[in-house]
Amino acid sequence: FSAEQEAQALRKAMKGFGTDEDAIIDTLTKLNTSQRQQVLITYKSTIGRDLIDDLKSELSGNFEKVIVGLMTPTTMYDVHELRRALKGAGTDEGCLIEILASRSNEEIRRINENYKLQYGSTLEDDIVSDTSSMFRRVLVSLATGNRDEGTFVDEALAQQDAQCLYEAGEKKWGTDEVQFMSILCTRNRCHLLRVFDVYRVIANKDITDSIKSEMSGDLEDALLAVVKCLRNKPAYFAERLYKSMKGLGTDDSTLIRVMVSRSEVDMLQIRREFLAMYGKSLHSFIKGDCSGDYRKVLLRLCGG
Repeated sequence: FSAEQEAQALRKAMKGFGTDEDAIIDTLTKLNTSQRQQVLITYKSTIGRDLIDDLKSELSGNFEKVIVGLMTPTTMYDVHELRRALKGAGTDEGCLIEILASRSNEEIRRINENYKLQYGSTLEDDIVSDTSSMFRRVLVSLATGNRDEGTFVDEALAQQDAQCLYEAGEKKWGTDEVQFMSILCTRNRCHLLRVFDVYRVIANKDITDSIKSEMSGDLEDALLAVVKCLRNKPAYFAERLYKSMKGLGTDDSTLIRVMVSRSEVDMLQIRREFLAMYGKSLHSFIKGDCSGDYRKVLLRLCGG
């Protein structure tokens, strides 16, 4: 890998009349995140121009969004997406839920730091001013990045938590959402997987079915996302991708965000889960749903 060679290749692809989109796709998708950051710096030092500005002026639409996303450091990409979800036209609740429910404590900590540096306000303040009621509290809790990340399962506590969830939901009239939040957003993964098993025995139904029948709207979506991410994160992202493409019209912002942010994390597992869940490959889904350079770059990220 030579950052200088790649920088020159990108410049060549954009210089003169017309843009060589294929060359841009080839160059950027064969590099990993840290290599792309090296190219960004080398481009500026050897060519004296800003690579992202150049890309933005040459490209457009969803294709541009994917390419700029690839050139953005991982944490900053999450920061930009959260900001867009909060400050854009209307709130993109799905984006807030997806990022905050699926990132680790360390990732959340970095997001919070960079968000504050970038925008001068804290992520928490912006969540509070933009969302309401119990949904707001769940997001604030997740944005704290304070989940126990140990692996210890306390059997007695697991029984107690499961009973607690049952009594907070199925067993009473009305739902005590705070109980759901405090257990689902703070306990460690191994412990919660045990809680879900015990819950099934006590309530005679799965925790996700209880959440669906007890809650609605954004709060339901947020808690379901938490449970799904704890159980099987790649399957959660496979579902996000499927829903972004099935039916009428494509939810491009979700499709782009998941493809860009997971391309180097767990894309192979996501592809496997997608095929198992929907009987069709992610590759074929993208192929049928997108077109042009946008399709090309997504298929390359999919690694089909």
